Amino acid sequence: MKKYLQIFPLTALFIFLGCQTTTKDVMNQSTLSPFYIGTYTDGKSEGIYKYILHQDGSMDAVGLAAKSVNPSFLAKTSDHKFLIAVNEIDQYEQCGSVESYLISEDTLKLMNRRSSGGAHPCFVAINDDNYVLAANYTGGNVGLLKLEEQGRLSELLDVQQHEGMGTTDRQQGPHAHSAWFQSQTNVISVDLGTNELWFSSIDSEQNKLIAADPSTLKMEDGAGPRHLAFHPNGKWIYVVNELSSQVALVHFDDESSYTLGDAVSTLPANFTEHNTCADIKISSDGNFLYASNRGHNSIAVFKIDSANGSLKLLGNKGCGGDGPRNFALSPDENYILVANQHTNNIVSLKRNKTTGLLKYVNQIEAPTPVCILF
Repeated sequence: MKKYLQIFPLTALFIFLGCQTTTKDVMNQSTLSPFYIGTYTDGKSEGIYKYILHQDGSMDAVGLAAKSVNPSFLAKTSDHKFLIAVNEIDQYEQCGSVESYLISEDTLKLMNRRSSGGAHPCFVAINDDNYVLAANYTGGNVGLLKLEEQGRLSELLDVQQHEGMGTTDRQQGPHAHSAWFQSQTNVISVDLGTNELWFSSIDSEQNKLIAADPSTLKMEDGAGPRHLAFHPNGKWIYVVNELSSQVALVHFDDESSYTLGDAVSTLPANFTEHNTCADIKISSDGNFLYASNRGHNSIAVFKIDSANGSLKLLGNKGCGGDGPRNFALSPDENYILVANQHTNNIVSLKRNKTTGLLKYVNQIEAPTPVCILF
């Protein structure tokens, strides 16, 4: 297996046990959490890489799991048997593509590749029924596919094309930036270009995306919505706005009605330089929200008011690099791992579950990391 990085803490152990030893052979699975990183491959990266997070927050590189072109976003099936990746390109029948992989030890076995339905897919999601959503940024649309029983992707089933524009020079047309399963059938697509959330549902008989009524929710002018996170109570949705560097609260009620609430800045009051937001996560207890800043290069830490969902900025923790495009909570939520695109590193931050605050622990080199998936 090709090794991109030297694995210092494990080198002696691997030599002692033999070159064919895998991480499963040499480590107690209860003390570590494996994760994959998606990358851009216009530099030293060759595709999707596997890493290990230890209980103390340190990390090791396992190596290249699969060669792939610009696998910029990753998802897993609920049974953890298959990994889905998008190829952020425009060369596959004038579109990007979606790939399915069988997860096997320290490698990923390519099952097949299908069109994403539009150019430059930058996000992928899969639900428990194995429907797959691919958000195509340049195409301004969302492709619908399905993962079949043997782990192969179906042909493209449907494409939801967005229309419209916003008010800034980056919003001259639709740019679908992510697509999320609010439930097994309800879908929310986030479009930076039209400055809206798009609502639809999956018709499983026709395998189509059916627009809801109303079908969109407009964000504040110039917001540039990118990603979102669902609160555990099912009533609040938080949208991170790339262009305005804010997190907006969206209220959801049982009648499938969405109402835009207040937006709060992710930046300290005295910061005036250029910044764009990228990712957003909520702790499983619903108490804390995190958002990444590119420019300020930090993770914003918010306290969520349990009564009304409002946000209070507790502070910003430096992310230990430049360009935190994506980050992830570890399975036990003791750590946040940050993928710093421009400095080629992943940083682990220890999370205080009581206060929500973060503390730097460790970092490791990674080639142009843009997505982390446990």
